[in-house]
Amino acid sequence: MKVEYIYHSGFTIEADDYFLVFDYYRGDITLKDKKIIVFSTHKHHDHYNPKILTWKKNYPDISYVLSSDIDVSPSKNIYKIDPYEELKLQDVAIKAFGSTDLGVSLLIKLEDKNIFFAGDLNWWHWEEDFPEDQLKEEKDFKDEVSKIIGERIDVAFFPVDPRLEDAFYLGAQYFIEKLKPKIFFPMHFGDKYEIIPKLINKINDNTVDIVKIKKKNQVFIV
Repeated sequence: MKVEYIYHSGFTIEADDYFLVFDYYRGDITLKDKKIIVFSTHKHHDHYNPKILTWKKNYPDISYVLSSDIDVSPSKNIYKIDPYEELKLQDVAIKAFGSTDLGVSLLIKLEDKNIFFAGDLNWWHWEEDFPEDQLKEEKDFKDEVSKIIGERIDVAFFPVDPRLEDAFYLGAQYFIEKLKPKIFFPMHFGDKYEIIPKLINKINDNTVDIVKIKKKNQVFIV
């Protein structure tokens, strides 16, 4: 299975028969002549670009799985999904969980791998917030993670946001501790690639492979 980092939270996953696209909003992307499924976890501009809907001109059998907050009507091959709903598209099983922002997070079974894509699910600890707001963010995040415990996760994509300053790693650390993914792709860091070595230094867990993304369109085999 081949993973390509596009930009920010945008990734593609290429398997034998399927090509998945996650939260594309900008960057160089090459679609493959396979069964294509495009996911958008919510309507924020850095996770959803309406341009993706134009791809069906060249790929008429393309499918879209969009969070219900995105203002696009369901139609042929366009599916809307809410937290805690499940969907199966041929051999791909999709289970939605909640977020601590807009939209959904997604657990996807593709071939023999379970893939978790967090969207904006994170421990959003902002230094400037009031303590009671910080506590609520912590509780909301941990409550959502508790609903995912018990699911096997082979490959995870999860936000590591430099804007959170010293708290950038809290969500990732807790997610790894509780859900034990085998492979962990940081995301939501824009051009701040230096956040990844900092994350690796913070996470003291040799059971997880934290992927060292260094540039756009970098490709990894998982």
